[in-house]
Amino acid sequence: MNLETRKLNLITYLAQLQDESVFEKIESYILKKFEKENNLELRPFTVEELVTRIEKSEQDLKNGKYKSQDDLEKIATNW
Repeated sequence: MNLETRKLNLITYLAQLQDESVFEKIESYILKKFEKENNLELRPFTVEELVTRIEKSEQDLKNGKYKSQDDLEKIATNW
């Protein structure tokens, strides 16, 4: 199994996870690992950042600045 498949499997697992304590342990592990590496890029978004991103996404959609699923699949075949 290649790395991309493993990542997708993990994402699927996390999306279906119902046990909050397990999720918190995974989240804590990841955040601590990145803190040790002084990687400050990985941090939770603030509410304000999330709202700003949502508003920008909605504006992009209205302006036609998006890619369809078909477009993304065509792009992905070149990876």
